[in-house]
Amino acid sequence: MEFQILDFIQEHIRCGFLDAILPWITYLGSSYVILVIAIALIAIKKTRKIGIESMVSLLIMLIVLNLILKNLVARDRPCWSNDTIDMLVKVPKDYSFPSGHSALAAIMATIVTANNKKAGIPVIILALTVMFSRLYLYVHFPTDVLAGALIGFAIAFSVLLAERKIANKENNIDGNQHTTASRR
Repeated sequence: MEFQILDFIQEHIRCGFLDAILPWITYLGSSYVILVIAIALIAIKKTRKIGIESMVSLLIMLIVLNLILKNLVARDRPCWSNDTIDMLVKVPKDYSFPSGHSALAAIMATIVTANNKKAGIPVIILALTVMFSRLYLYVHFPTDVLAGALIGFAIAFSVLLAERKIANKENNIDGNQHTTASRR
């Protein structure tokens, strides 16, 4: 069934315009680009929190997905099984499940939206486009993309929760010290 979805995209949606733009869009979801974005966000005081949350999420994602899950599941990519498709990107050498690009896209969409709902809208649209590009480019199965997106969301959500717990603890400690000092 997953090949049917991928083949439908190839037969009915594939066109010159998307052939030209989706390889560039998929590149935006790579760990290198997200790393550069996270570093840039950390360097700017106003966006430092988003950058740190992104960097922590990226590191967790690389460990969970690239080092553990991909090798544990060891699922072949669709382009490995069907070499009749004209590839628009270099054929990846690592396993397919889950999609790291989709996880990173979900991470960025979740973190940006949690910190700035207005800025989150274009990031969500870009994230969905990155996820679709992985199917269009025939490098992932739909379940790879779905699993990657869910794992990315879970990682980002966990990082956001942890950051808020730490911030609340620091605020409580500061508040308690301030209250104690004012009683003296």
